[in-house]
Amino acid sequence: MNPIPESENFRHLLEGCLKSDRKSQELLYKQYFGFAMNICLRYSKTKDEALEILNDAFLKVFLKINTYDFTRPFGVWLKRIVVNTAIDAYRSQNKHYNHLDIESVYSYQNDEVTPLQKMGYEELLQVTKKLPKNYQLNFNLYVIEGYTHDEIAKMMNISVGTSKSNLSRAREMLRNFLSKIDSHKIQQK
Repeated sequence: MNPIPESENFRHLLEGCLKSDRKSQELLYKQYFGFAMNICLRYSKTKDEALEILNDAFLKVFLKINTYDFTRPFGVWLKRIVVNTAIDAYRSQNKHYNHLDIESVYSYQNDEVTPLQKMGYEELLQVTKKLPKNYQLNFNLYVIEGYTHDEIAKMMNISVGTSKSNLSRAREMLRNFLSKIDSHKIQQK
């Protein structure tokens, strides 16, 4: 399968970025802002944190644009950089995210929970942000991005067993959160 090369205008834009042309960089940033920001939001607790990851990712893009293969889709290359930048941010902030507050631990111990059958993307995104950062990252990489536990273990410098355990705990906590939301909605009716 031959990859489809990007359009001539887009190629010209990327060549401008290769020459460190600020206008080309600004146009590329604006063109892919939404795409990259959606990825960043999945890996961060706040919009500010997501924006910081996004800006770091674009800085890497502009510094490493000379390694981009013009025969491959740019979006795939960019996505990889954004995800890796989010993982780097997680690693650098890891010490801040490994602690659960007492309320989370207490609610995590409840048994027999039923997740909501219907939930919008924005609601689900907000619920995943309640997870401890390492669980959130593991969940996003496995469920949303489609990485294997082996790949996740290598990216996060953890064992495969830890990756599986983090995913299992994240799913359990999500079931608990969703159950609380579901029971709250039922009580409102």
